[in-house]
Amino acid sequence: MRLRHPDGTPVHLAYCSNVHQAEDLDGVLTQLAAYAEPVRERLGVDRLGIGLWLARDIVTELVGDERALGRLKSELGARGLETVTLNAFPYSGFHREVVKKDVYLPDWTHQARLDYTLDCARVLTALLPDDARRGSVSTLPLAWRTPWPAERANTARRALDRLAAGLAALERETGRPVRVGFEPEPGCVVETTAQAVRELGGLDPERLGICLDACHLAVQFEDPGAALARLAAAGLPVVKVQASCAVEAVDPADPAARAALGRLAEPRFLHQTRTRLAAQGSWDASGVRGEGAARGVGPRIPRQRGVAAGEEADGTGFAYGTWHPNGPGGSGGARQSDRQPGGSPDGPRSVKTPIGYGALPDGTILGVDDLPDALAGGLPADRGPWRVHFHAPLHAEPEPPLRTTASQLTAVLAELLGGPVAGCDHIEVETYTWSVLPRPPADLAGGIAAELAWARDRLTGLGLKEETS
Repeated sequence: MRLRHPDGTPVHLAYCSNVHQAEDLDGVLTQLAAYAEPVRERLGVDRLGIGLWLARDIVTELVGDERALGRLKSELGARGLETVTLNAFPYSGFHREVVKKDVYLPDWTHQARLDYTLDCARVLTALLPDDARRGSVSTLPLAWRTPWPAERANTARRALDRLAAGLAALERETGRPVRVGFEPEPGCVVETTAQAVRELGGLDPERLGICLDACHLAVQFEDPGAALARLAAAGLPVVKVQASCAVEAVDPADPAARAALGRLAEPRFLHQTRTRLAAQGSWDASGVRGEGAARGVGPRIPRQRGVAAGEEADGTGFAYGTWHPNGPGGSGGARQSDRQPGGSPDGPRSVKTPIGYGALPDGTILGVDDLPDALAGGLPADRGPWRVHFHAPLHAEPEPPLRTTASQLTAVLAELLGGPVAGCDHIEVETYTWSVLPRPPADLAGGIAAELAWARDRLTGLGLKEETS
């Protein structure tokens, strides 16, 4: 769907095809017929945006075979679909039985990631509608946070310079500009907007920027207005917004909430979980981020007995470890499964002596890498809400007493598009978790259509006008 901002900017609204299990071209074309076209028909629109996820093997075929590329473009047009954005975060195998941290491979220290991203951009230049101003490609935020010594960071930075040069050359060749957006995600080298400024600042803003995932922003308890102001001040454009919602347990000690969370703790995808401290307690620093994480622009957070806490621009911090509900020396805190300290070249370490978390100020974010770790005792259940990286349908509430962070997504859209100037022109609904919901829908096309209608209504409520072809 297309909408127009009051300043005249065309805004593209799409849904992401990574919800569909297809890793060859025939499979992609089948999904366009089975789901994307029915979604368009449910919405009653002549033209529907689809953000394609094309696995590495498909992209290789499309780059090397003009007939295959023409076949995909023809199918999109025949079914009333258009593509202005690609999701190049997953490389392949996104619907394997177990994905978890493999989704971050290869990362930006590997040539394969650069090659794949540039190939995706090349494919997109051929798929873009003739009147589209530009295309966008989203990618991972450099790598999983561990290990991340200086050598790997420098390798990634050189790859980003080559990426910008490659995009510029592609535009000269095709006349079609494509921007790449790095998507901050919990647990990665870049998981917050403050880290984005630190790690990605100074890149070519004409080619590179941020893909802002509203679910990830909510999981990290970031304020949308402050986050977007931080990016703007650093000259990092929002290339693309992924319209998504996290799951929140307001009272994670509630047995009903824990039971509902347990039904979301499935084996395929990683569900990073965070809480924000609001009271006294004790916390074990096992597995906390290493010294590489303790850099920031806000007030320094005290470290005691090996704790290394990251700092955010608003003065809050974050750390990884194990919560001890019975206080210093208490038992009952399960250890986190991933104990590798980010930024440390020396491998895993364990700080076995719990510290009073009064050493960490209110507002500190505590995190574990997966929901089962939190449920096993890795996070406090009585000191604040939990937010879970589980992309929940935009239009529907999860099992009570859980809720979604839809209000945060609404705030993100308002900050970007509710003012006199459009802050982004590509919006992609990205709920890839339909198949792992406790009750997967019998009518997937109907659910996707309902999500897009929800997003469209929020945008028109901000003054955007829906366009008809």
